[in-house]
Order: sequence, then structure tokens, then C-alpha cells
Amino acid sequence: MRRTTRQFEPSSVVPDLKFFGPGHRRLAPHIYTDQEVCDLLEEAGRLTPQGGLRPATYQTLFGVIAATGLRISEALHLRDADVDLQEARLTVRQTKFNKSRCLPIHSSVVQALSQYRARRNHVTSCLAGMTFFVSAEGQALSLRGVENVFARLRERLGWKPRGDHPQPRIHDLRHAFAVRRVLQWHQAGVTMDHGMFWLCTYLGHAKISDTYWYLTGVPELMAVVGEKFERFAQGDVCHE
Repeated sequence: MRRTTRQFEPSSVVPDLKFFGPGHRRLAPHIYTDQEVCDLLEEAGRLTPQGGLRPATYQTLFGVIAATGLRISEALHLRDADVDLQEARLTVRQTKFNKSRCLPIHSSVVQALSQYRARRNHVTSCLAGMTFFVSAEGQALSLRGVENVFARLRERLGWKPRGDHPQPRIHDLRHAFAVRRVLQWHQAGVTMDHGMFWLCTYLGHAKISDTYWYLTGVPELMAVVGEKFERFAQGDVCHE
């Protein structure tokens, strides 16, 4: 580029590529289909020992991340007291960017968490301050341990990545949640700007631009962008 420019305009000054600092490119995530999420939960339920707490723990953990868009660190740090099933909400405390937030959850999530809590309390004692998701010994789960289990499940399922990462990741469940939510709003005719503001708050993003990135960074939502631009070009801006 620089050489071509100088060939035709010798007096051209082309800034060095490093002049503006390092660039930042987001890698496209793997957006899970509904069937892939179901397959993951089913495979997690087959973990050993069958009938024990371990398969229930991973099945519920991955299910909650898929249904709420929690970061894996947020799900692992949830305390038992943060899961209020009477009010159908989760309290996510002092996570990324030192923010806390309260998340309403669907009745199906309430039911899954209630069943897990009952099984967990049958196996291990519920102590003050304990994490919600625990091992059979009542210990908090480690991130490395969870990622190892996920890698084994992924291998069994034989998934092929559809994003820029070498393999589908746990974090992609969060991305898939966001994409599904935006698509559902779009199909229901929800005003997109209002929806994106709500989603930004729910996901705990520091900047709303991080939420709007989904519209241009994920192929599944490019149709939404195209339709939005078409309305803009036709002068129908007020309805967006």
C-alpha cells in the first residue's frame, strides 16, 4: 500500500502502521444452535458417577450460562445466597469492571436451579458463604477443572468451530445468548436501541458499544443491520 502510493505520488507521506498504536480486532465467536446446547447438556448429564452430584453440577452450570449469558467466572463465583429462587433472580457481585448487577431469570431456570440445589444439599452440607456450584466434596469448582470437563464433552460431541477461534468455547455460550436475544427482539418488532441498552445492562458490559458489536461482528445478525440501514435509507429513522 505504502509503496504503491509513493509510486504515483512521490511526495506522499504515509504514517507508519504503529503510529496509531496497536489495533484491536474481535474474533467472531461460535454461535451455538439450540440443538448444540441441548446436546451439551445431555452429554454433561452422562458424566460419571451416574446419579451423583457431578453430572448434575455440570449440566446445570452450562445450562445457566446458556440461559443467562453469565461469564464463566460469574457463574463459578455465585454464592448460594446470591441465588434467590423465590424472587427469580441472581445477584452477580463485584465481577468484571467491579460492578454488581441483579438478573431476573426465567421460570425454567428457576426450576433447574431448584432441582440442583435440592440434590446438592442432599449430598453435601450447605455452609454459609459457599458457592452455589460445588464438587461432590462441597468444594468450589476451579476454572481449569471446568474447562477440562468442557473440552472432553466438546470432543465427544465432535463440534466443528464456526467462528475465528480454534474450538468452540464456554464463553461462546454467552455470545449465543446475546445473539438469540437480539434475534428474538427483532422478530417481535422490539425497538432495537431500547433492547440493546437493556442487554448491555444485563450482560454487565462497561460500554454499550461492546453490545452493539454483535450487530456487525456476528454473521447471524447482519440481516438485522441490513434491515435497519434500509429503513434509514428510506427515511424511516424515527421508528428505530
